[in-house]
Amino acid sequence: MAAPIAKEFGMDTNVVVIIVAVVVALIVLGAVVFMARKNRNRRRAEEADRIRQEVHEDSKRVERQATLVEEAEAKARAAQAEAEAKAAEAARLADTASTRREALSHSQEHIDARREHADKIDPRKGAGRDDNGQKDGLNVDEPGRHTLRDGRADTMRPDVRTQ
Repeated sequence: MAAPIAKEFGMDTNVVVIIVAVVVALIVLGAVVFMARKNRNRRRAEEADRIRQEVHEDSKRVERQATLVEEAEAKARAAQAEAEAKAAEAARLADTASTRREALSHSQEHIDARREHADKIDPRKGAGRDDNGQKDGLNVDEPGRHTLRDGRADTMRPDVRTQ
């Protein structure tokens, strides 16, 4: 069939065979290129799917970490608020204590002044007597028993001199 066409156009058989061979080669080459491109696209699609899967897993991991970070931040804020509240309470208590200490100091000064005034006007106050009018800092609670003015049990001793 190629021969009658070749004769009609004035070509010989070798040229027709070469043309047919070139056309077949181009068709085969096109099929190879098409298959190569198809394989390359399939591999790229598989690679893209694998990367998407990794990204999805990494996203889940990052979300879990973000949740942990947010919880830690919330705990830190709560602890900070608690610390600030305790600091405010401590400052308030220190202020109250300071105010009470000042009042106590004034009361003590007033008591001391009254004691000194009583000492000044007391005719019994004299040499060798203490604030209570007792001699030598001893109290006589009962006959034969002497204690120091502070009245502590560890300082109390019986009087062994009289008997």
